[in-house]
Amino acid sequence: MLITGLCFVAVTALVKTMGSRVPPAEMAFLRYMMGLVFLLPMLGTIRRTHISTRMWGLFAARGGAHTIGVILWFFSMTQIPLAEVTAMNYLSPVYITLGAALFLGERLALRRIAAVLAALIGALIILRPGFREVSPGHIAMLFAAIAFGASYLLAKFTVDGTNPVVVVAMMSIWVTLGLAPFALAVWVTPTLTEVAVLFGVACFATAGHYTMTLAFASAPLTVTQPVTFLQLIWATALGALVFSEPVDIWVVCGGGVILGAVSFITWREAVLKRRTITPPDTAI
Repeated sequence: MLITGLCFVAVTALVKTMGSRVPPAEMAFLRYMMGLVFLLPMLGTIRRTHISTRMWGLFAARGGAHTIGVILWFFSMTQIPLAEVTAMNYLSPVYITLGAALFLGERLALRRIAAVLAALIGALIILRPGFREVSPGHIAMLFAAIAFGASYLLAKFTVDGTNPVVVVAMMSIWVTLGLAPFALAVWVTPTLTEVAVLFGVACFATAGHYTMTLAFASAPLTVTQPVTFLQLIWATALGALVFSEPVDIWVVCGGGVILGAVSFITWREAVLKRRTITPPDTAI
């Protein structure tokens, strides 16, 4: 998870260096299109997998949700500091919890509701409406987190129904297709340097997802989730040292509140899962 955090901070830093000359939709499209090269080893598995009509629909729906999230995220990166993008991205698991309750029928206990409210308070600490201007980048990041939350909820259905390798591959393919019309509508010919930077984004993003998968396989989420707070520290330091972004203690505090709430939700889910799996004493 330490390496994962460094990879994802590298992704945000590289996107930040791009500036605003290349439109966000085009940057996102080029990142995903060049990332398709990493799917080549998966082609055999994809060909051998039978995909039902329902599963195709789920893949398309997830691709659409993730496409919207990616465009909004790239736009936010050009508008607000690294630390604020990182902190607000922590809201995705909170939206997943709410979505699971609304659409999957999962029960929300009082403690989990309190954790969700705490996370939303953390978002208010970051945004501080009325005390400073809430920019389009902040609004975009709020909706990006919702879109990513929807994507991960749909992923739950797809992972349960087919090979995880196919799930990853299909998301990359569908997002590339979804981004294509948006990119073509605002196309600006990128320079070789910009293409190289976006290929670097694809490499770091792929590496980050791979190391995150290794972390999840090696330790429970209750162990790995709190480590993600380091991403906010690294993003804050990088923004200050490289991009001359002022360190906003309110953003760090708000991000800490959100991550604390997310960690609590993760811990409670792990406890409930153990209770379900562990037989009562009378059954031993």
